[in-house]
This record gives sequence, structure tokens and C-alpha cells, in this order.
Amino acid sequence: MINELKPYGEYKRAKQEWLNIIPIHWKEAKSKRLFNEISIKNCPNEELLSATQNAGVIPRSMLKTRVVMPSGNLETFKLVQEGNFVISLRSFQGGLEYSKYRGIVSPAYNILEEKTNQNKMYYRYLFKCHDFIGELQRNVTGIRQGKNIDVNDFKEVILPIPTLYEQDRIVKYLDFQLAKINKFIKAKKKLILALKDQKQTVINQAVTKGINPNVKMKPSGIKWLGDIPDHWNIMRCKFLFNEVDERSEYGRETHLSMSQKYGLIPNERLDERRLLSENYIGAKVCQTDDLVLNRLKAHLGVFSLAPQHGLVSPDYTVLRPNTLIFPKFSEYALKSQVCRGELYTRVKGIVKGFWRLYTDDFYNIVLPLPSYQEQINIVTIIEAKFQAIDSIISKTQDEIDLITEYRTRLISDVVTGKVDVRNIVIAEVDIDDIDTDELDEDELNNEEAEYSEESEA
Repeated sequence: MINELKPYGEYKRAKQEWLNIIPIHWKEAKSKRLFNEISIKNCPNEELLSATQNAGVIPRSMLKTRVVMPSGNLETFKLVQEGNFVISLRSFQGGLEYSKYRGIVSPAYNILEEKTNQNKMYYRYLFKCHDFIGELQRNVTGIRQGKNIDVNDFKEVILPIPTLYEQDRIVKYLDFQLAKINKFIKAKKKLILALKDQKQTVINQAVTKGINPNVKMKPSGIKWLGDIPDHWNIMRCKFLFNEVDERSEYGRETHLSMSQKYGLIPNERLDERRLLSENYIGAKVCQTDDLVLNRLKAHLGVFSLAPQHGLVSPDYTVLRPNTLIFPKFSEYALKSQVCRGELYTRVKGIVKGFWRLYTDDFYNIVLPLPSYQEQINIVTIIEAKFQAIDSIISKTQDEIDLITEYRTRLISDVVTGKVDVRNIVIAEVDIDDIDTDELDEDELNNEEAEYSEESEA
């Protein structure tokens, strides 16, 4: 732990405020003394690389979802070689990205090559530490959405230079500690995924079989539903929902945004960066418990009941449940894993990623239909079971957050010399054990946004 690590014996005031103090024998220099900017082009046959904040610069083939391929001339793309650093469009958010791979990246990026034979892994850790990222955010001016750091500003940032021996020891220590920490985080994330799968199992069972295990069953005639309780009916969505297209005259109602993580929520509750319209005149109006679909992503489960009266995108579909179906029951049924394939079969479009779920196709989906009161009872049982599961998920996430905070603090303290790890005995570790963070969906979506800009570069 950090409090078991001891500081160096003597310190001196650093030349730049973000470092505060450094060990007395450490040197300092502007980044331009340690790194050259390089720009090698005309390599169109090299592998296309992507800059990610979790995994560094990696081949696009390693990404787990679609990215927009560049439409520009690949001859203008810049060559990245193993051991280079990349200033990407979002470097000010997550530090500079290190590449273990050879390939080409957008001409909008800056490529840096270490030129004094320092330990590149030390600077890999330094550039991802909280203190350094904070320095970039404080001192780089003119940052606006989607724009990268000016490489000339980076060149003026003063960096610490431990002895090469210390750099090696720092890297070895952090490799060892982060391998253990990331293994712990990975195990906890797997637990959360298993718990979320358990929630899906609860939904699947409840909305297709009900809550009485002894009830008599009958064939539904619908492949994804299978057998259903004998006293249930089935009905097309056409007879359960009505599309409404009410428009705002003045755009003053609360604007609601669709989040894959939180559902439909007021804009001010968003914890993610997003472009928002300045004028909501003509936006669609929804009422509490209306079912709102993002047509482009409805087949991925991106739809939600409206939590309140408000405004949504004109491109969304607003469907009002009638008196035959309890709104929350309909949402659980449509979001169930067993219904997901049905949503996929209903979407239309030539290019994947631009598939849309149109209202007429939604209307053709068949849902199970218990009595209204039984629907309410099913929702009550589902949410009671969710409480216990969500409590475990919340505690597990708290553990992840705490160890992640510890990891962040540990890296910063070690690479800036706040603690001395020179004499700590540690085992060898495989560098691949360190990179256990998964590329999440949000980052992949950011990647798509980046490449749409790259094509204009």
C-alpha cells in the first residue's frame, strides 16, 4: 500500500508547479529535449491503428465494434512505430497514448519519438498519471470539443528525469503492482457481468413464464416466447401502443436525452460529454410512461419509458401504451434477452449501424399479455429480486472504484518521486498482464466520432 512506501530522503522544488517537489538528484527538462516530433507519410499499406485511452494505440482490428473507416488518402496518414507516443484528439482527457504496434494513424495526430534512450515505459506511466493529465488540462489553451493538444504546448511542459536505474525500478514496481490490481478489477467486472446476466434471467423467466412455477402452460405459437401460461394471451404491439407525434411550440419543456446506461434522463443528469441542441422548438413531446425509441439503436435495447413530461429528439419514436399493458411490463418484455432477436429481425437498412426500427415493424412484434394486475405483480417481483442483485453490484462497483482510485494515486506518487521504490524486491511480470482493462462501449463510440473527424483532416 502507499502508506507503507517511504519517501526519498531529500527533495528539491521542481521547476514546474505540477510536479511540486522531486527527489534532489532527479533532473528536469522540457519535453522537446526528450522527444522529437516525427511525421513519416506515404505508407498506405501499413496497418490502420486506433488511439484508445485504455489500451493505448492498437490495431483497428482489435476494436470490438464498428468504426468509421477513413475516407481520406491513406498516403497522408502518419507512420507510428513501436515505442512511439501519439497525441490524439482526446489526449487532454487521458494523457498521451503509447504504441506497441507499427502502423498508420490520422494525419491530425502528432507522433513523438523518445530520443535520449530513456525507459519508454517510465514515460508511458508518466503520461497516463493523474498529475500529468491535470497539467495538460490546465495549460493547454483553446481546447474545444474534438480538438487535440497543440504539440508545441506539449514541448514546453517540463518533465522529471530520474536516473535510468530508477526508471527501470519504477517500471518494474508498477508492472508488478498493476498486474495484481488489474487482475482484481477484471475478476470484479466478471462478477458484475454475471450478476447482470442473472437479472436478464429473472426478466426472461418472469415475462414469458410468469411467477407461478406450477401454472399450466400452452404453446404460444411464437418462436421467441415458447410456452406461456395457459391463461395468458398474446397480442401484437399494434394493439398495445399508439405512436404520438406532438411537437413543442416553444422548446421550453425539460429536454431528455437517451443514455444506454441510464435510459431516458434529463440533460443535466448526463455524466458524459455530448453535443446538445441550442433550440428545441419542434422537438417531440413525451409524457410520463411513454415508450421512447432511438430508432437507430432500438434493436440494441436503446429505448426507455419516459420518466416525466419532456422533449426528445425529433428522430425518436414516441409510443403511448394503452390500457391493456402496464408500461413497465412492456419495457421489461421488450428489453428481455429472448426478445432481442425479434427486434433484430424487424430493423431495416442497407448498412449495419444505420439500421432503423420503424413504427410499422415495431407494431408487428408480438408480446405476451397476462391480465393487467398480473403484469403489475410480475413487475413487483422482478424489481424485488433486482434490489438484492443490485445491492451486490453496487458493493462490487464500490470495490472497483476504490482500487481504481488507489491505482491512480499509486502511479502518480511513484512516477513523480513522492515515494521511493528503488529497494523493493519484486517478481518478474508479463507486461501483457497489465493491460487487462476492456475497451468499453463508450470508448468505442468515441472512437467512431474521432474517425468521422479524421476523414475531414
